[in-house]
Amino acid sequence: MTQPFASPTARTGLSVALILAALGLAYVPLPSGDRTLYTVIGSELQEPLAALEARFEAANPNIAVEIKVQGSQDLVNNFINADNDFTPTILIPANGEKLDELAARLATEGVNEPFYHPPQPIAKTMLVGIAWPERGAVLFPDGRFDWSSLEAAMQSRTWAGVGGQPDWGSFDFIMTDPTRSNSGQLTLSLWAESKTGALTPTSLNDPDVLAVVELTKRSVYQPPRSTDILLQEFIARGPNDADVATVYESIALHRWSQAQTTQGKPYQIYYLEPTIETVATAAIARRAVDASTAKAAQAFIDFLRAPEQQAVFVQYGFRPVAGDIELEAVANSPGPQGFPARR
Repeated sequence: MTQPFASPTARTGLSVALILAALGLAYVPLPSGDRTLYTVIGSELQEPLAALEARFEAANPNIAVEIKVQGSQDLVNNFINADNDFTPTILIPANGEKLDELAARLATEGVNEPFYHPPQPIAKTMLVGIAWPERGAVLFPDGRFDWSSLEAAMQSRTWAGVGGQPDWGSFDFIMTDPTRSNSGQLTLSLWAESKTGALTPTSLNDPDVLAVVELTKRSVYQPPRSTDILLQEFIARGPNDADVATVYESIALHRWSQAQTTQGKPYQIYYLEPTIETVATAAIARRAVDASTAKAAQAFIDFLRAPEQQAVFVQYGFRPVAGDIELEAVANSPGPQGFPARR
């Protein structure tokens, strides 16, 4: 079953406002001499990029790809403020809108063409909710994620207050730090929309939206800086320390079997209606990157978009953006057998 995506265009800039208020690679002649492509990515891409980096380097021995993992908002801020101890070549945040934000902020400083080429999509996913099965059955009895039920549990602070077992203790919702991570921003955006029907600059001052922000500040303790770190902590902590979270579908599927191994049971995945499509998007930075290095960087991006590599992204839970890949045709896709949302 295909889940509905909310229009990403309609939300351009809204998450920021909310927070601050060659296998399959056609041959491309590459420049002579060794090149290192410092590629800054969100944590959700770390494992597939590690596999694909090695594949690309084997086919292009004169090019090294060095992966740097940062939260998507950190990626933007660190680049603008020149806070990295390396020179970024390729930027791949979880959401292409982060690159729009980066370009807009640099334009205020007189930098009008920060990238060599228009950014290109690499892989896509969506925000989902997860919960341990017995907790989810109490909080979402009809099997549908519900923001009002989540809010009631956070206000109650205990499972006993919302019909759960007293020995379950406190209710613990986990999301990433919205000042550093795209998924945290998406969480607040969708939660606010559930209050107002549509998120606009004016609605950001709606008392119900402000109440959501305040509730989150009070209830979410030391939110992780990135989404995959969050999910690994969720699995390690298990019920009673981590009950419900919002993450990307891709890593929720990829780490589903890990939860089975670690906790003896997998978590339940809930699709948000509506949800927000988030497209990991690559751009080649101009700042301190010469034309030859940019050419090598474009070869790596083309490689990632080729059908064979798009199939690898599917194996890590992502949805493809190129190559006419059919999800059901890709072997070793993650998650429960016959998982309906993957069809």
